[in-house]
Amino acid sequence: MELGTKKNITLTNGGSKGYLFPFILIVSLFFLWGMAHNLNGVLIPHLKKACQLDNSQSALVDTSVFLAYFIMALPAGYLLRRWGYKLSIILGLIAFSIGAFLFIPAADHRMYELFLLALFIIGCGLAVLETAANPYAAILGKPEAATHRLNLAASFNGLAAMVAPIIGTTFILSGKSFSELELSSMAEVERTAYLMEEASTVKAPYLVLGLILLLVAVVFIFVKLPEIKEDETNSEEATKIGLFSVLRHKHLAFAVIAQFFYVGAQVCVTSFFIRMAQQGAGVDEKTAGYYLGVYGLLFMVGRFVGTFLLRYTTANRLLALYALVCTVLAGVAILGSGMVVLYALGGLGFFMSIMFPTIFSLGIVGLGRDTKQASSWLIMAIVGGAIFPYITGGIIDIAGDNAQFGYVVPFVCYLIILWFGLRGYKTPS
Repeated sequence: MELGTKKNITLTNGGSKGYLFPFILIVSLFFLWGMAHNLNGVLIPHLKKACQLDNSQSALVDTSVFLAYFIMALPAGYLLRRWGYKLSIILGLIAFSIGAFLFIPAADHRMYELFLLALFIIGCGLAVLETAANPYAAILGKPEAATHRLNLAASFNGLAAMVAPIIGTTFILSGKSFSELELSSMAEVERTAYLMEEASTVKAPYLVLGLILLLVAVVFIFVKLPEIKEDETNSEEATKIGLFSVLRHKHLAFAVIAQFFYVGAQVCVTSFFIRMAQQGAGVDEKTAGYYLGVYGLLFMVGRFVGTFLLRYTTANRLLALYALVCTVLAGVAILGSGMVVLYALGGLGFFMSIMFPTIFSLGIVGLGRDTKQASSWLIMAIVGGAIFPYITGGIIDIAGDNAQFGYVVPFVCYLIILWFGLRGYKTPS
């Protein structure tokens, strides 16, 4: 996900040449939080196997991360105003690393609850990082190039969507899989050894991730970042605007709803991608994991293509078209069989790529000083990523472990987004 906040801020020192290294550091954050999010698509089926979970229980991986985003959305903004960008980023990196390190004792004890706590802490760190990094990237240079800088930084988030599943598949997924009958026929010692071995594969990747995060935090500590001066007058005006009062703008209220359903759909697709590929296309666990990397590649390509197409059409029309295509592709994923299911899943990655920023931009059109509070609502809407995967997992369990039937959830989500692109985006004339 990408989060954004709008502030009236200016740089008070440093020429444009001095912005390059700070911008590179900020871009690295986009890649790192992209890695965290996109490892979940591998982590969910892996922990389902290692901790012997049902589908709804395994979806609590997403619930832990995105619930943390929801809870931390407003506190992260407070930290940003209180302590500034640099310290907020350092705190976010430290929280992120603590969560990563907690994977080691969680794996040692094969304790799913500790995994969930680790993921919640990671989510808190990510919320702080994203709240600080998006606006900071926008101001590191000439104002007229702010959108270009954000798109460039976000492209590294898309790169992580391709890289993370490949790394996760290579180092976390073992490729070993046993049915419940086969597991029950094992001796207790053999069964326990197998499950502990499965759980332990997460330790090395998350240890490395945690060390990298600490290293980046140290770099931020010692690097002098350009100072920022905020427009205090506008900041005071913004605080007087009630959080709920901005929902009087109907197009914003509808955008919040659309964003809620979009994030839910996106997380559902990636979280159950490997299970879908195994059941629908009949591929093995490792192959399914690598195809999730292809999905990430298509997501990244789709973002560039969508940005190009926006030169020739309006944002709402492109959103409606992409939502319509996603609805069709979700239907194919539900009803299809063989490789056509994988093709449909890959297509979803391509056509979902522009939805988050497009819904966000349509939601804040014409809001003026209400923009800041509106952004908070659009940020909190990502709690859809905590709710819909759990619902999907429950549906899959009810349907006799049929992962394809669970994709009825993103199918419905795309219909909501389609309506927003056709009707809900309209501002009062």
